[in-house]
Amino acid sequence: MPQKVRKAVIPAAGFGTRFLPQTKAMPKEMLPIVDKPIVQYIVEELVSVGIEQIIIVTGYHKRSIEDHFDRPSMELVENLRMGGPKKEPLLKMTEAVSDLANFVYVRQKGPYGNGTPLLNVRELIGDEPFIYTWSDDFIKAEPVSRFQQLLDVYNEFGSSVLASVRVTRDEDFDRYGIAGGKTIRDGLIDVETIIEKPGKANAPSNLANVSGFLLTPDIFDYLDQALSNLKDGSELYYNDALKLMLADGKKVIAAEIKNGRYYDTGNKLEYMKTVVEFALKHPEINGEFSAWLKEYMKTQ
Repeated sequence: MPQKVRKAVIPAAGFGTRFLPQTKAMPKEMLPIVDKPIVQYIVEELVSVGIEQIIIVTGYHKRSIEDHFDRPSMELVENLRMGGPKKEPLLKMTEAVSDLANFVYVRQKGPYGNGTPLLNVRELIGDEPFIYTWSDDFIKAEPVSRFQQLLDVYNEFGSSVLASVRVTRDEDFDRYGIAGGKTIRDGLIDVETIIEKPGKANAPSNLANVSGFLLTPDIFDYLDQALSNLKDGSELYYNDALKLMLADGKKVIAAEIKNGRYYDTGNKLEYMKTVVEFALKHPEINGEFSAWLKEYMKTQ
């Protein structure tokens, strides 16, 4: 039986320039989807599959992420208590956020790129497998969640697993890394190559690697190797290490997330689509919001 996965890493040190000026003072990870910040949806999914420790790699401008997952201030607690039974659900909900997991925060140091946060947490991860997932996109899959699907594949093969979705639009082949290799079974590829943004004509498959990876600890040695090969001014990417792993004969699997809906909240348009969709499903406001939206669209 493969080693249990207890830890997850969320990189959150970026500037969120696509959302300026909003992200000048508020991290993009804290942008709300109705009544929760984006990063909380990701944390809750991690916790639901048994993740105990969540390491968030941040920068100097991301203090509000730490504050969000900390205990609520006494002033807020007292204010909610004074509200009586009506505010009690809000109090319980607010206090529960800090109890979701054991949160550890690390400041990012090193070259730009999504491989650097991994090197920053090497000592905290040790020799354990872990989940590495972005802070501004996610996949909502039912009845089996995205991370549970990754864990199921990992428990079967004991190797690194890349969350993937099938893409069909031409422009998507210019946005994502595409995995190619031998088909194990429907939705599972034994990866032989990963090509970043290949374009549709050069893509080895239509499985795009997005939104979450379950990595074995040997990734760190390959990241060190990739770092030593890095030219001055270049960025370090996790894909650089994965390619070295593949060249060394290590097994990496791309797993299509089944029954899932991919949400990319890292750009304005997709973020707004996500907010509207979640509002239409929110039990407190879905009816009124849906009615308002229908009436509003009649005027457009």
